[in-house]
Amino acid sequence: MTLSDPSLRRRDLAALGAAVVAVPLVALSSGPAGAAPGLAGPGLAPGAARAGGAPRLRLRRDDDGVGSAVDVALTQDPQVAARGAVLRTAAQRTDRFALLGVTWATATATAPAAGTGQVRVRVRRAGGAWGPWRAVPALHDLPDRGTGEGRTGRVATEPLWVGDSDGVQVEVTGAVHDPVLTLIDPGRHAQDDVDVDVAARPRRKARRPKIRSRRAWGAKERWATGRPKKVKTVEQVHVHHTATGNDYRKRDVPRILRAIYRYHTKTLGWSDVGYNFFVDRFGRIWAGRRDPDREIRGAHTLGFNHTSVGIAVLGSYQEVAPTPKVLAGIAKVAAWKLRKYRRDPLGTTPVKSHGSDRYPKGTWVTLPVIDGHRDTNDTECPGQYLYDALPEIRLRTARRMKKRR
Repeated sequence: MTLSDPSLRRRDLAALGAAVVAVPLVALSSGPAGAAPGLAGPGLAPGAARAGGAPRLRLRRDDDGVGSAVDVALTQDPQVAARGAVLRTAAQRTDRFALLGVTWATATATAPAAGTGQVRVRVRRAGGAWGPWRAVPALHDLPDRGTGEGRTGRVATEPLWVGDSDGVQVEVTGAVHDPVLTLIDPGRHAQDDVDVDVAARPRRKARRPKIRSRRAWGAKERWATGRPKKVKTVEQVHVHHTATGNDYRKRDVPRILRAIYRYHTKTLGWSDVGYNFFVDRFGRIWAGRRDPDREIRGAHTLGFNHTSVGIAVLGSYQEVAPTPKVLAGIAKVAAWKLRKYRRDPLGTTPVKSHGSDRYPKGTWVTLPVIDGHRDTNDTECPGQYLYDALPEIRLRTARRMKKRR
């Protein structure tokens, strides 16, 4: 595949608003994924040897003048990819970036196995050493099929926050067609280092929790398209995690949110960031999708966005337990939204699926009013430890709702 391929032209890469370059994927010489080093090219040592001599991948400034990004077409031999081979790029020098993701073509009549690949990456911390290989999970936090956001036609990985880095190497396994790596640097705002709530709205009758506004994390509102659609009722609160690291600092949070927002809008073509709210590891609540005071339909729980609110905790909770502050932050948002519709946070509710990878369209499912993403979709989200904490979150929510009567 090359940049002149019709399949790449059909992607309308101009809509991504980033530079487009190409990096080859090369089949590993032997062994399964993770068993052999990456090939750096004829006559070169494996791994990062080529990184010092190859041209550096340049990121292009976004239209807001702060962040930058690049879309990298990972060129490959389609016949090799169709056999499910393990393909790997050489280690590549880059401009500084902090978040990455990979997208590729969905299955079609001529390529029914497309969309079944797995992705691993490793990065070099800025000015430092190369880190270990990391799996990048497939993105299951999705808009409903049939909506404008659900018709973008690309499979994607989760947006992976890696911190400031200046090198990347990518490994792709499976029948992946037209893979594209996106690197994003969200830039820096002066207000990132200031822990204040910028332009927050006043609490309503002491029920609305303190929510840091979109302005506080630097959302570029012109990137959000269309008119937000309000749901008719809220029957559920879906709890997610963003499957990224847990060692970020307070001043990193606005940058993480800007990078996720850019990935959702510019790379995936959604109308806004997918989640209604974020909670960071310090327990602070951040507005996600527009109009947090209204019940806006999100793009977070495929098949179940139409009567729900989505809350994403920044971090990965498959192997680390959430702090009490995180649980309190989730409960504050859940109590605020469920109280309006007189929902029982300790109960269950019947919900009609609009079509997920676990429940076909039209299926009625009885689910907890506060559930984890894995209850509706085939995913590990929100991580085992956060999922195990859901009973405590429900109790905290119930106590808060009772106290506010």
